[in-house]
Amino acid sequence: MRKEIIQHKAGAKSTHENHDWLDLESLASVQITSEDPGFPIENALSANPERNEIGWRAAAPGPQTIALSFDNPQHIRGIHLLFIEHQTERMQEFVLRYSSSKETGREIVRQQWNFSPTGSSQEIEDYTVNLDSVTKLELAIDPDRSGGRALATLNLLRLA
Repeated sequence: MRKEIIQHKAGAKSTHENHDWLDLESLASVQITSEDPGFPIENALSANPERNEIGWRAAAPGPQTIALSFDNPQHIRGIHLLFIEHQTERMQEFVLRYSSSKETGREIVRQQWNFSPTGSSQEIEDYTVNLDSVTKLELAIDPDRSGGRALATLNLLRLA
């Protein structure tokens, strides 16, 4: 009989913690449709958790786009997104798309989420993907599907 004693771990690490995340600041440039100067996109792309708590926020209401253009094509295996909304009840929809040498604007996922300050105030999404030769990744956010005046936000975007 083969036997191994293993230590009990308090909790398994989430998928988010198990990846070797890409250094987006050195690998890509970012284009955004709007930005509140107090909440720059660098906060959402940073590896610093304190900056992620602040995150990015649009300067104007309505749909917004964040696009990462890679200096060199990338192989992407994982995508992690975090949205936090503590103040406004709203239904958000986002769409992730990518472009490569073979395809342009190919949809990865379309997701809706209902934020409620007294209930679900965080949306966490982890996607396992196998995207080869990615030249551009685009995140389109419609912050309020009911047509309200909510601002788009993003606390964290990580790619592996």
